[in-house]
Amino acid sequence: MKKLLNAAFIYMLFGVASGLFYREFTKLNDFPEGQFTQLGLAHTHLLTLGFIVLLIVLALEKSFGLSATPKLFGWFFWLYNAGVVLTSAMLIWHGSLTVLGEESSKMISGIAGLGHMLITAGMIVFFVALRKAVARTQAGNGATMNEA
Repeated sequence: MKKLLNAAFIYMLFGVASGLFYREFTKLNDFPEGQFTQLGLAHTHLLTLGFIVLLIVLALEKSFGLSATPKLFGWFFWLYNAGVVLTSAMLIWHGSLTVLGEESSKMISGIAGLGHMLITAGMIVFFVALRKAVARTQAGNGATMNEA
């Protein structure tokens, strides 16, 4: 649980910092206010996918003991976090290039796509671990999975 709490806290810090970077970097480079850049998306990705989702996972861990299947939980944790970090880094890179008036490459989009695939794989593994944890909890209470 401490690993989830620490990761959520780190995402909160980076999410807030990325919002600050977005605001100040666009002002510093006279980027037109209201014009789209992916820098703003990095802020919301880090706060939502990192901070908020991991706080929800922390609550589910407390309720169902997800980490009782350490292999599955470990796969979820590292796949998901690698995906969030990779996706957010590409949003910052692409957004910074936009603000600087430079061309982006398809490589950035491809790497961001890989990040999204890692997030998806992590979510799938998470639900497998959650399903097992819920079944284990219900078995301990004498209920079957179909009753819930």
